[in-house]
Amino acid sequence: MTDRRKFLKDVAKGLAVVGAGSLVPRLVRASDPRLATPGLPSGTLEESILHALPGKRPLVKRTFRPPNYETPLDYFNEPFTPNDAFFVRYHLSNIPAVGTAQWKLEIGGDSVEKPLALAWDDLRGYEQVEIAAVCLCSGNRRGLSNPHVPGVEWGHGAMGNARWKGIRLKDVLAKAGVKKEAVEIVMNGADSAPLATTPDFVKSLPMWKALDENTLLAYEMNREPLPHWNGHPVRLVVPGWTGTYWTKQIVSIEVVSQPFKGFWMNPAYRIPRGKFPLVDRFTSQETEAPTTPITEMVVASLITAPKSGQRFKVGQRVEVKGIAWDGGYGMQEVDVSTDGGRSWRPAELGKDYGRFSWRQWSYAFKADKKGVYTVMAKATNRIGSTQTFDLIFNPAGYHNNVVQKIDVQVA
Repeated sequence: MTDRRKFLKDVAKGLAVVGAGSLVPRLVRASDPRLATPGLPSGTLEESILHALPGKRPLVKRTFRPPNYETPLDYFNEPFTPNDAFFVRYHLSNIPAVGTAQWKLEIGGDSVEKPLALAWDDLRGYEQVEIAAVCLCSGNRRGLSNPHVPGVEWGHGAMGNARWKGIRLKDVLAKAGVKKEAVEIVMNGADSAPLATTPDFVKSLPMWKALDENTLLAYEMNREPLPHWNGHPVRLVVPGWTGTYWTKQIVSIEVVSQPFKGFWMNPAYRIPRGKFPLVDRFTSQETEAPTTPITEMVVASLITAPKSGQRFKVGQRVEVKGIAWDGGYGMQEVDVSTDGGRSWRPAELGKDYGRFSWRQWSYAFKADKKGVYTVMAKATNRIGSTQTFDLIFNPAGYHNNVVQKIDVQVA
């Protein structure tokens, strides 16, 4: 069986990666248009820089230790986010460099019939599948909350869309044997905290979600090996649910008969019960408290072009482009307004890569008079959920799907 202490001994390797010379910041400040995100808290925008982690293009640095880096909006004009531009999100700062030869996934717990250890070569013994899915930090757009709330002050870029390839988790669990009393699986990665008093980042999933055919143990991203910063060599992929469940560098799974009681399940990653139009519920983690675990992503959209404040000439054609996504129900429509919400017109939806992928959209109009055009986009999914015009406030800043506004100048 894998000894997790060995991974902790590899922390030095991880820190060597973190401390590589290519990490010297490029001091590109808030004047760079790639950093412009109106609405962020005072000081956040002023302190923003573009900074390249090893193997990554310059991303928007939110914190360095642990590394939390946001994807610049320009990369969201592509159907799939390049691996070296994909956002980085960690809670713990010791991130070992785990090689495929040393990686092993232990499957155990009180509700497993035959504990097993899965090595890298064992992955080839299962059916290989690929799925397109958005990975989105639960706190994406937290920095746009009003009033502001504590946490990483993300703008729009704590997300990305990729093709994930791996094996179905349910196939591995079937080999181990799941007892009928199983209620959850508990997942842990190789990362750790420098202080023993910091809770390890351990998460759980309801059994039904673990056994869903779309939940993967993924080893490829956009048809390349997973980058170090995105979970190499193997991570959990939970399409439709926020990224908190997508355990990176996964090294252990326990199948348990009782709800997991850990900090990162309660009190962390909870939302007010009944405030959001969610279908998926994590009922085994619901208590008498007025909160429930965050689960699926809410319907949302993002305008990727033009940029707010961009200038056009009278008579010029303005093409509005963006992306829309949700928790896996699929996009029904995206509507665009160019007059601040007084009137709306349907956008053209781009290629459908699957219900868990984001959907590109576009809308063109002629700027026939001088002045300011306030452009807005509103997505609606196939079960009738749509974006809100007013923030559904919660203390952690989750699920911010307020209809976006940008102003363009015509002269």
